[in-house]
Amino acid sequence: MSMIGEYARLTPAELERAVRDPAWALEYVDELIEAGAAETTGVGRPRCLDIDKAWDTLGFLLRRIEFPVDIVHGEEEIPGAEDWGYGPPRYLLPERVHAAAAALGELPADALVRGVTEEELARADLYPRIADEGLEWLTYVTHHYEALVPFFQAAAAAGDAMVVWLD
Repeated sequence: MSMIGEYARLTPAELERAVRDPAWALEYVDELIEAGAAETTGVGRPRCLDIDKAWDTLGFLLRRIEFPVDIVHGEEEIPGAEDWGYGPPRYLLPERVHAAAAALGELPADALVRGVTEEELARADLYPRIADEGLEWLTYVTHHYEALVPFFQAAAAAGDAMVVWLD
């Protein structure tokens, strides 16, 4: 079983309801995921995105450059929410999504991985074990990063919040 980083865009009203009713949130996000690529909002971007197993390395790279928003784990836990796979979901308020989108817009993928060494990745002991992948793993991670940037930018443009979890 793999640990997959997942995101769902919610309107402020949907986030408010999710915080009040975590069971509804799980059911609603499952519906969004099942709706798939056809379910869009804002400027025509999908409401859900997964970054597969790139989440831990992406988190490491963002912490390494002191990124201002925790876009990998979220910043606030949905109170009373059950485990959505590997812990309860967390969220980012629309203002934090906007801050993240602005910072992401100024951070090209090549700058994110600039100067990273195989030794540094090995010491970080990231999920999944990437010891045999070396720096080639960064191509996989930057591919997912490049999908995450427009996802956050579309959410920010629409004024959406973001729910983040590991599944």
